[in-house]
Amino acid sequence: MSTYLIGDVHGCYDELIALLAQVAFDPQRDQLWLTGDLVARGPDSLAVLRYVRELGDSVRLVLGNHDLHLLAVYAGISRNKPKDRLTPLLEADDADALINWLRRQPLLQVDEEKKLVMAHAGITPQWDMATAMACAREVESVLASDSYPLFLDAMYGDMPNNWTPALSGLARLRFSTNALTRMRYCFPNGQLDMIAKESPENAPPPLKPWFALPGPVAADYSIAFGHWASLEGKGTPEGIIALDTGCCWGGTLSLLRWEDRRWFTQPGRREPALSA
Repeated sequence: MSTYLIGDVHGCYDELIALLAQVAFDPQRDQLWLTGDLVARGPDSLAVLRYVRELGDSVRLVLGNHDLHLLAVYAGISRNKPKDRLTPLLEADDADALINWLRRQPLLQVDEEKKLVMAHAGITPQWDMATAMACAREVESVLASDSYPLFLDAMYGDMPNNWTPALSGLARLRFSTNALTRMRYCFPNGQLDMIAKESPENAPPPLKPWFALPGPVAADYSIAFGHWASLEGKGTPEGIIALDTGCCWGGTLSLLRWEDRRWFTQPGRREPALSA
């Protein structure tokens, strides 16, 4: 059995299948970890969702910000942007089944045997593992409930951006969602900055990448994440694994085989960018 970790797929179905073929992935034997953002921007989000759903228990995934945005679009809360290329998925006969499956997926994966954690954006240094797990489960619970449209309507926004256990209600859920699916930079005290998207060498001071600040989770676990394509999988400390290498932007789709830490890549197709 092998464990394969793959970065943001973003609707790049052909590249996903080709990358899995490189390692002879066998869903009867192997396990696939996916960093989220399965959909949007790439050419075939529908095929990606169908394929991943069919993998059943052989896949462990987390939701990303684009996956949450798809849920909001389907619920009529957000606009379907042409650049996201979601229309075939939204109009598919099995869209209801796919959406209901997607909103019941986790935001955090933890493997105690491997001492491995995965979240789409990473783990804020303000959280210990117990807090990270509790906050993820709170968001997952509301997403799986009948009241999920209320949460989706309230999840957009950059505040609050500082963790305190006193946070409650929709404010707490919004912070947790941002920390797990949108975070890139933090202030030195761990407070989230939800604006900067530059590469770390161009980040405005005093901002630091979240993984540059010491945190209790990173001290005890390896952390795999996606979300940040401009890193190109580089520049992180040991034990922090950046998997998004920008396949949908003409970069590559990257896979890490956990057991021997060997990397595999599949080139993405370069396509003209679509306007918003």
